[in-house]
Amino acid sequence: MPEVVSVLVVEDDPALAELVAEFLRSNGFIVAIESRGDRAVPRILAEQPQVVVLDVMLPGLDGLAVCRAVRREFHGAILVLTARGEEIDEVLSLEMGADDFMAKPVRPRALLARISALLRRNAREIQPKRVTLGRLVVDSAQRTSWLDGQALDLSSGEFDVLWALVEHTGEVVERDELYQKVRGIAWDGQDRSIDLRISRLRRKLGDEAKPHQIIKSVRGTGYLLAGA
Repeated sequence: MPEVVSVLVVEDDPALAELVAEFLRSNGFIVAIESRGDRAVPRILAEQPQVVVLDVMLPGLDGLAVCRAVRREFHGAILVLTARGEEIDEVLSLEMGADDFMAKPVRPRALLARISALLRRNAREIQPKRVTLGRLVVDSAQRTSWLDGQALDLSSGEFDVLWALVEHTGEVVERDELYQKVRGIAWDGQDRSIDLRISRLRRKLGDEAKPHQIIKSVRGTGYLLAGA
């Protein structure tokens, strides 16, 4: 973890925002608070905090719209807080480019663990490498990938899944191993975030309806990258 980690808490409940901020400050983070979604967008892009803790229900602009608005130019991690813990909120947060999600009510120590896992993942030293698999090219240094020469518009989480599969091309990567690699925490057997990212990757690879998929499912086990 960097010596000084900046976090922007975007939450319109002042009591909850202060509770989260004070807990994170007590654990060595630099924390700022924003209560409106429409004001959060320019702040995130200008300040570039390492982590944004982003509530879904916000005045001005909801959290999912904020996530979508900043994702292309924001290089840190986005952790979305969902009020109900419903799957639709979790699916939409990943669709908009969030790196992780967590249901309210917020448990401070669990939140700290999620943030720490995101920071460890982003700070991992990856050997800069460009891999060519037929029509697919993946560059870990630039965190960019191309299919047939066209750059793929991948979220940070989607790229992490793709690179984890690239590192084991032709081998089955078990779902719990993939979950650990990408999210930095143990799989609870129920979370579907990896499956959702695989689904989005397949759509972006034009891979869903093909009989010979680039990313293959291995029933009851995990996934395998076969190449393009």
